[in-house]
Amino acid sequence: MSTIRDVARLAGVSISTVSLTLNAPGRVSPETRARVDDAVRETGYAANPIAQSLKSGRSRLIGMVVADITNPFFGSLLREIERCAADADYLVVVSDTAAREANERAILQQFASQRVAGIILSPCGLYGGTAEHIARLDMPLVLFDHRVTGIASDYVGTDNALAAAMLTEHLIRLGHRRIALIGGSAGLYTAEKRREGYEAALRASGLTLDPSLVTDGRYDGRHGYEAAMRLLTRAEGRPTAILAASNVMVLGALQACNDLAIACPQDISLAGIDDVPWSSVIRPRITLAVQPVDEMARAASRMIMDRIAAADPAAIPVRDRVFTPELLVGESTRPPPD
Repeated sequence: MSTIRDVARLAGVSISTVSLTLNAPGRVSPETRARVDDAVRETGYAANPIAQSLKSGRSRLIGMVVADITNPFFGSLLREIERCAADADYLVVVSDTAAREANERAILQQFASQRVAGIILSPCGLYGGTAEHIARLDMPLVLFDHRVTGIASDYVGTDNALAAAMLTEHLIRLGHRRIALIGGSAGLYTAEKRREGYEAALRASGLTLDPSLVTDGRYDGRHGYEAAMRLLTRAEGRPTAILAASNVMVLGALQACNDLAIACPQDISLAGIDDVPWSSVIRPRITLAVQPVDEMARAASRMIMDRIAAADPAAIPVRDRVFTPELLVGESTRPPPD
């Protein structure tokens, strides 16, 4: 069985250089990295991950914690983060909190006990107890999608207020004046920001906010369906347009329209945030504000890898990366009926 000493001898470098190349390839020159990689392939050397973790205090695992892995947004995110991690010889372990704070705390504790190298976390919400628990984690951390008050950590997300404002303004330009919002879970960072964008767009156009047109869909397809049902069967009259704050909720709203035989967009317009699965075959094609998921995943991966590789991760200033959403006008929005 080949050893790291065999690799060093064949590559013509020191054992410490081989170790540095294998554990932090970004800290060596491309030429050295190529020589070591060639020597690893030729000797068939495979590092012992258990021995590595005992020596460094960390494994070659990256923990990824999300609220709902069934949401296509997180599925796309995971795929790109896994690709980036594999390029650096890391494995991603994903865990689903089901949007429960107790689950999140338990998962984070498990990851800490397993000595993962770092964590990419999409937290459940804005809350004190778990925020304190996150702050005590002694490992590299990147917050994704949701901010948490009081946590000084790298962050990657989208301009959520802009995403909602873009869609609301689009509907207003089409002539809609009664625009309903199916929002996310109250108190959640993205939900609050998306509501802010919706309300700001209404104010900017001189429209009065009707609180009865704002509902909570909990970022869930079933609750989005139920919220749409309530909006579409209102005794006071239904809205002429619905903005859903997530992809699964806008699909729930479309299902509610179909079940009530309300034609979209002839009778009501629908718009949503985040791309929907099979968007090219769903009819009508939904008008969306889409987040650049792959770019966001690569940014989060670079941040966590930088901190894992750094001799002193705390010396790296906290970084904040906010991406701009893209408006994709589909067939689900049109001027309101006469």
